[in-house]
Amino acid sequence: MSLFWRIFLLNAAVLFAATALLLLGPVTVSAPVLLTEALIMALGLVAMLVANAALLRVGLSPLQRLTRAMTTTDLLRPGRRPAVSGHGEIAELIMTFNTMLDRLEAERAASSGLALSAQEAERRRIARELHDEVGQTLTAVLLELKRVADGAPAPLRADLLHVQETTRDSLDEIRRIARRLRPGVLEELGLISALKALTTEITTHTGLTVRQRFESDLPALGEDVELVVYRVAQEGLTNIVRHADAGLVDLALRRTPTGVELLLADDGRGVGTATEGAGIRGMRERALLIGAEVTVGPGGGDVRGDRRERTAGQGGGTGVRLRVPIRNGSN
Repeated sequence: MSLFWRIFLLNAAVLFAATALLLLGPVTVSAPVLLTEALIMALGLVAMLVANAALLRVGLSPLQRLTRAMTTTDLLRPGRRPAVSGHGEIAELIMTFNTMLDRLEAERAASSGLALSAQEAERRRIARELHDEVGQTLTAVLLELKRVADGAPAPLRADLLHVQETTRDSLDEIRRIARRLRPGVLEELGLISALKALTTEITTHTGLTVRQRFESDLPALGEDVELVVYRVAQEGLTNIVRHADAGLVDLALRRTPTGVELLLADDGRGVGTATEGAGIRGMRERALLIGAEVTVGPGGGDVRGDRRERTAGQGGGTGVRLRVPIRNGSN
């Protein structure tokens, strides 16, 4: 039955009931209207409105649930679909909405996959050019500076050596950027070695202390899954360095009954009321590509025994958790 006819019949039933009570009941209306008669008519009208409102609320409640689902749906956080309830057009509308969500999530996952694949390809190209072209050019400049410095007079040699050190520092920085763009350790030695190299690099260039806990019985992960886990860890550590004002970070990779979990917990200022930035949205998009889930929230409780540990009222730190499900024993 269509929504129009359902509402029409509900109102018709109420009106018919009111008419029957007036025709068959002992109620009469005088002219002029007596106070008791006015009170009886008012009570009847109120009862009719209450019954009509109750029936309409029952009939339209599925639409209210659908409205709440529409306002809270986030394609980066796939959740449960609204249950199909009601009859006729209402049930068909909810089923259509669920089908639309399935299609939108599939299209977003496909487009995000293409965009991230193109991004990784561009990262590899830039890293290769930095290493092969800019790196080789700076290496040649270093060799030439050394040759000139060896034959230069003493006053000029000191200036040339200073330029040589500056050039060497620039070459090291370019190599570091190339490693961040293309984690060669991940391809050659695996995820654990890549995460250790990442934390070593972070602690070397910042004042951050990273405690690592990697379980040894992790299941085999595919290349795409390892790359997502590495990028989430990389983005999480970068956010901590830039925004958290933290001194200590726990980085853990462990096995769970349903898969693998990556955890980052710092003792910084916490997320507070800040909105999610592009970094966290990028982590969520990467996680969706492998069917994983990223949660971000208060998480400093995992940091123990450090003088910089803060209470929840002072910030409580931030936790980033990536849950990777394992299908058929491996991804």
